[in-house]
Amino acid sequence: MALVNEHFLKLPNNYLFADIAKKVNAFKTVHPKTDVISLGIGDVTQPLCPAVVEAMHKATDEMATMQSFRGYGPEQGYDFLRDAILKNEFLPRSIHLDRDEIFISDGAKSDTGNFQELIRWDNSIAVTDPIYPVYIDSNAMIGRAGIKTEDGHWSNVIYLPCTAENGFVPALPQQRVDVIYLCYPNNPTGTTLTRNELKRWVQYAQKNDALIFFDAAYEAYIQHDDIPHSIYEIKGARKVAIEFHSYSKTAGFTGLRCGYTVVPKEVTVSTLTGERLPLNPLWNRRQCTKFNGTSYISQRAAEATYTTEGQQQIRQTIDYYMQNARRMKQALKGIGLQVYGGDDAPYLWVQTPEHMTSWRFFEQLLYNAHVVCTPGVGFGPSGEGYVRLTAFGSHERTEEALERILRFY
Repeated sequence: MALVNEHFLKLPNNYLFADIAKKVNAFKTVHPKTDVISLGIGDVTQPLCPAVVEAMHKATDEMATMQSFRGYGPEQGYDFLRDAILKNEFLPRSIHLDRDEIFISDGAKSDTGNFQELIRWDNSIAVTDPIYPVYIDSNAMIGRAGIKTEDGHWSNVIYLPCTAENGFVPALPQQRVDVIYLCYPNNPTGTTLTRNELKRWVQYAQKNDALIFFDAAYEAYIQHDDIPHSIYEIKGARKVAIEFHSYSKTAGFTGLRCGYTVVPKEVTVSTLTGERLPLNPLWNRRQCTKFNGTSYISQRAAEATYTTEGQQQIRQTIDYYMQNARRMKQALKGIGLQVYGGDDAPYLWVQTPEHMTSWRFFEQLLYNAHVVCTPGVGFGPSGEGYVRLTAFGSHERTEEALERILRFY
């Protein structure tokens, strides 16, 4: 008989956002006429910019004729997009990469979850806490995370708490670890690391022969000059870091699906006999075996974000969301709530009042203000006592949600 992978059985029954959807749908069933506003799920609301739409129409037309039709594309991505990424994302920051160090994907979520396949199941991992659930869940699926304990910790995961007490800046591990997950600007807290703070992590990885998985999905939202957009801005990072990018929040591609992963040729891992092997060809082999490539239409759309018009248009959309973030932070702090993030990221991390639990505060907002947030404990033990709010709504719906919250308080 076929036996189940028992590591899957160690996972919570539902993914965090499935639990939220279940509770919201139950509320709507009982209160069918109630208008519920979601500030919880990190999905965008503004339409694709005109330059992207035009590129998609053109690419679709190409697929309609024999002369320009395209079938299977390269698993690594089309050269036109990889070259555009190098020219526009990295060269302006004096980061020199080769084309074959860029791998186009269907989004950062997929690659951050899949990349851990390349390392042994018994590698130790460290994560900032709270953290995007995919990082730990994908490791739990192959047994690397261990067992989830009653206090919400996974037994084989080293947690690096990020709280108000330490300014949401994680301390370096007290022991040596093999793999470190960093996401900055951070999801869910909306906080950032300065250049000097990120430099400490690169130096730790160099000293301890560790590997950093750096999720830069929200780098386009950075507003301040001392916040690095890429870990490769730090000297030595090319030897210790893999970096993940996404067009989902940068250009509204949550439904279109496109991103990319940077795997420098200098990054190596070791065999049990001590032989050093580069990760770049291993990831290429994995992608050629298990990934059919991102669609041509999506990649042409991503390329269009680097045109002069595309850059101006997506910047307008990002500014639109960041206006929401500033307005939300101002309003919530005005009623006495402790609010973090929202300055260089589209997320606000709100401390629940009166030591209320995350889920209890979620229920209060849903039932009394008809507004959806995300309970912080769903992102890890240190998320208890906080909720995440997103700035991805329209101005009008965001204002309405704030008015409801203010009336409730």
